[in-house]
Amino acid sequence: MIYRVIGLMSGSSLDGLDIVFTELEENRGTWSYNILAADCYAYNAEWKEKLTNAKTSSAYDYCLLHAAYGKYLADCVNRFIEENNLHHRVQLIASHGHTVFHDPLNGVTTQLGCGATLAALTGINVVSDLRIIDVALGGQGAPIVPMGEKLLFPDYDFYLNIGGIANLSFKQQNNFIAFDICPANRVLNMLAQEAGKEFDEDGNMASSGNLNTALFEKLNTLDYYQQSAPKSLSNNFGTDTIFPIIKSFDINTADALFTYAEHIVYQLKQSASALILNEPAQPYKLLITGGGAFNKFLIQKIKENLASLSIEAIVAENNIVQYKEALIMALLGILRWREENTVLASVTGASRNSIGGAVWMGQEA
Repeated sequence: MIYRVIGLMSGSSLDGLDIVFTELEENRGTWSYNILAADCYAYNAEWKEKLTNAKTSSAYDYCLLHAAYGKYLADCVNRFIEENNLHHRVQLIASHGHTVFHDPLNGVTTQLGCGATLAALTGINVVSDLRIIDVALGGQGAPIVPMGEKLLFPDYDFYLNIGGIANLSFKQQNNFIAFDICPANRVLNMLAQEAGKEFDEDGNMASSGNLNTALFEKLNTLDYYQQSAPKSLSNNFGTDTIFPIIKSFDINTADALFTYAEHIVYQLKQSASALILNEPAQPYKLLITGGGAFNKFLIQKIKENLASLSIEAIVAENNIVQYKEALIMALLGILRWREENTVLASVTGASRNSIGGAVWMGQEA
């Protein structure tokens, strides 16, 4: 079976909306993909402000924003279809939405972007709300990408995505374990913006800094890092917990960036080491994706630190670095359409695997 799907992903780093048009093929249980078009539509200042402040809005204003962002997604999809001449070629849209509230312990995860609005304004069937059934089943609702990693990238043992939050997946024989490691680009970008830059290009500012040992040690004592998987992070852990701790040390931007990069690497190494502790000694391969893969300083530190664990860190090709999550959303949308599992309970801690996603019919009967 061949499916032609648009996948949409908006991450916590607020860099923009990732859009992928992919051809997915299933042949006797084996999946393959071909990315036919991809883009990232950067958020303007107004949308960045709206998405950043969504968590403090009233209930009614949140509902208005949910509908407005659904229209924004539809406008982006229609533009993408026009720019890439995809008229009448798209069978399905799979939309992750933009996460605002994520509190699985209380049964809550919300993603902005009304799926019904998206379907109505594109005339294309839509799958949205991919996380909530897992949360309802007692899971973390995150990460949900491991199903896609399992089916589309079977040649690796570890999968590291460095987005607004860094998360790690591990293929443990026939089982998958995955969890959020720590905030990543969201905090690094906030620090860079204090120096007048949108982000720290290639990690150049970080590479000129020095380690602040007291800050490094304080960050590593936070309760989240002592918890065992399954576990996941909301965006405000970086903005409301990590960032104020960094600012309390009153150090220069370069030293803050260097120290926080070291924190990311340390937490990654701790996580990977724990995962292979009782595994047979062997060389492992780790695939790196997400915007942080372009941070040369951070990637070099990761490669150096993981080498001692016999883990080879490999940066994916650019299309996968940038668009892996949007690609996987497209796959999850098709799995939902086929009524097959999209979320692994071994990853999230739910009571069982689940078929996640709400379906909205954009086409007439």
